[in-house]
Amino acid sequence: MQTIRDATINDYTEIVQRLPVKLRLAYGVGHVLNDICASMWFTYLLVYFHYVLGFSATLSGVLLLIGQIADAVATPFVGLHSDKNDDFWLCKYGRRKTWHLLGTICVFCTFPFIFSPCIHCENAHQWAQLIYYAAFIIIFQFGWASVQISHLSLVAELTPTEHERTELIAIRYSFTVSSNILVYCTTWALLHITNNDAPDAQIGPGDANKFQTIILCVTGIGLFASLIFHIFVKEGSINNSDGSLRCNTRPISVLLKNIQLYQAACIYMPTRLFVNLSQIYIPLYLHEYLNMPATLLAIIPLTMFISSFVTSLIIERLNTKLGRKISYCIGIFFGLLACIWIRFGNGYTYTNYQIYPVSILLGSAGSIILVTSLGITADFIGQNTDSGAFIYGFMSFTDKLGNGLAVMLIQYLRRFIVSTDYYRNILSYVCAGSAICGLLMILYIKPFPSHTDYSTVNTDGTTENVDTNSSIVFTVNDRIDTFPTRQEHVT
Repeated sequence: MQTIRDATINDYTEIVQRLPVKLRLAYGVGHVLNDICASMWFTYLLVYFHYVLGFSATLSGVLLLIGQIADAVATPFVGLHSDKNDDFWLCKYGRRKTWHLLGTICVFCTFPFIFSPCIHCENAHQWAQLIYYAAFIIIFQFGWASVQISHLSLVAELTPTEHERTELIAIRYSFTVSSNILVYCTTWALLHITNNDAPDAQIGPGDANKFQTIILCVTGIGLFASLIFHIFVKEGSINNSDGSLRCNTRPISVLLKNIQLYQAACIYMPTRLFVNLSQIYIPLYLHEYLNMPATLLAIIPLTMFISSFVTSLIIERLNTKLGRKISYCIGIFFGLLACIWIRFGNGYTYTNYQIYPVSILLGSAGSIILVTSLGITADFIGQNTDSGAFIYGFMSFTDKLGNGLAVMLIQYLRRFIVSTDYYRNILSYVCAGSAICGLLMILYIKPFPSHTDYSTVNTDGTTENVDTNSSIVFTVNDRIDTFPTRQEHVT
């Protein structure tokens, strides 16, 4: 009888496991505009405001902190309202996709102004310019949060299986890496072409127009990718075989009392801290400590994300074969090795040759631990998809707040620590410390159970509580009695 049961489970897995390729790819490109903007934001914001516009290191950090706080506040707000089934006419387009559309408009209309000189106020006091840029940054971050949360929460609604959720996250991350590669290739090409007369020139005030051109090119591509997402992906829900809708009835107060929510957040936050801080401070490390020319400020991050892209192709298999914990530990090992190498690396050989394997290790580590941590969050959501947006919003809240405060503190301390190895130490110690925190937490927690308690909402509006230890319920005859079926998601 157990053999029959296992065979039935395998048949069930084959039935629900495969989303159409067109849907998977269309879902993957839905976050490209966000990814492009995030790449510019984390990699070049401090460089642009400090070295191009002439802002102090502290004021540059204040602008990044404003953005991170705005994002942190927006994410739970968007998550909470994205989970609601509103009767507003626009929400009939799809509660997730409505927020995605709103966010896309906000991002596309504001981000180019952030990487442009202050219009008619270039010579104003820096604090006055800060207010000007802060207005665009707040709107941009609200839009960015709307796209991020709505896009992530669609994962749990498109498929009920852990394997395929991991695959969707891996595909999403592959496009994230591709977006970063696009940004760095565009940046390198533009800086290389325009710096032919001075190939060793570093970033300076004369590069403002070049950044504007880069932004217009890459955001146009991101807008086209968002259009593909909205055309080919339709919202659906995980239904029972009798047509009733599976949905979560857990109130927010219950979620906030769940210790597993905070455990997942304690993995996600240090993971994002490692990935974001390495992305933010690599250009400053190359500029100040290694004295590299402007073109290499694009080539080294490009190398990081090419390695991330290659690694992302095997992450789903890595998680499936080895599990979340072992996969995460492998990523942490790569990350710590890179941090140690950065700490002791010096000299001509390191600057010209060893920096490339270091960037490969950083890229691979970030790819593995980020996808795995998102998979852990998806495991926590389980079949409770109606609270998915709020949970992702909560994760993003801890991430953005932690990153913003960390960057502000680092930039503030820069005023008092006048040393060329400052950013080297940030990459070595702070990134390594973040990685170790994530490692300790994932080793401490137990895997989230695959079972879920949920309510079945029948077509007549009545509810029926269901408690099961699996997404498959068997009768005494060992046949599948109920299992999730998928609505059509592709036009």
